[in-house]
Amino acid sequence: MLVIGITGTLGAGKGTIVDYLVSKYNFSHFSVRKLLTSILIDKGIEPNRDTFTILANQLRADNNSPSYLIEMLYEEAKVSGKNCIIESIRTTGEIDALKEKGPFILLAVDADQKVRYHRITDRKSATDQIDFETFKHDEAREYKTLDPNKQNLSACIERADYTILNNEGLYELQNQIDKIMTKIGL
Repeated sequence: MLVIGITGTLGAGKGTIVDYLVSKYNFSHFSVRKLLTSILIDKGIEPNRDTFTILANQLRADNNSPSYLIEMLYEEAKVSGKNCIIESIRTTGEIDALKEKGPFILLAVDADQKVRYHRITDRKSATDQIDFETFKHDEAREYKTLDPNKQNLSACIERADYTILNNEGLYELQNQIDKIMTKIGL
């Protein structure tokens, strides 16, 4: 079973990459956001970017494991037995844990900040209806930290096996993905 982890900045195209890998390459998808949403709803808490971040950090700290969430998803993925995507890698501990488990590739995706902001507001999800200043603040909060239980996107992106710059359209993004899949033998 090959595991592809997806990391990247807010609105860079992680979900679009996942959709393409699922539809064209028959990967199974396991999502941290979906897992956190389920936990929050069970607790009667509104799912949004702030509550996702607080809960994820709390679960990692309470379980003394920067890879706690990814370990949960990996166990689900293992049952499927198929190549899978785990979205969204946010700590270096998650990367380390997945590398120890077997074949693992980390994809990072980024794009210009204003392009990303327009993408998130255009998709009109409840968690993305924020102003540009809030967007920048949220990104800064998740971008760099010394706490291993908190999001550290910059360190995750630096450790990626492949990095995709997604400033163009869907065709260009899919072309970049296809080239990476060819390099890894899929």
